[in-house]
Amino acid sequence: MYARRRTLPLLTSVLVAATVGYGASAAVSIAGASLTHKRTATHPTLSGTWAGRYGGTYSGTFTLHWKQSGSALSGTIKLSAPSSTLDVNGTVHHGRIRFGTVGSTAITYSGSVSGKSMSGSYRAPGGGGSWSADKR
Repeated sequence: MYARRRTLPLLTSVLVAATVGYGASAAVSIAGASLTHKRTATHPTLSGTWAGRYGGTYSGTFTLHWKQSGSALSGTIKLSAPSSTLDVNGTVHHGRIRFGTVGSTAITYSGSVSGKSMSGSYRAPGGGGSWSADKR
């Protein structure tokens, strides 16, 4: 019985560690005791330069320069048409991204991020459309 008590915590730790690597949450049940471990979602790393294109009411290309701190984003976006460089702020959470221009006519972007690609839709005074970007 002594050896059994001693190995149970070790076995439980090994099983929890093994199952946690396979998903966002894992549950282990041993001898009627249930242990649950929930992994917290990590934010994709968006810091750096992204090259993209937009279409719809306005169309052209853009370059985003992001700095990320947790789920918060800040940086600049350089648009080809109308030609301008604007400050942007936003958030990323569970693969969803939202950002917008700061200090000028408001342009808002929303969409999703997967690896080194993101895409979605934008709204601007007078219209909107779609956008996509890839990390350089």
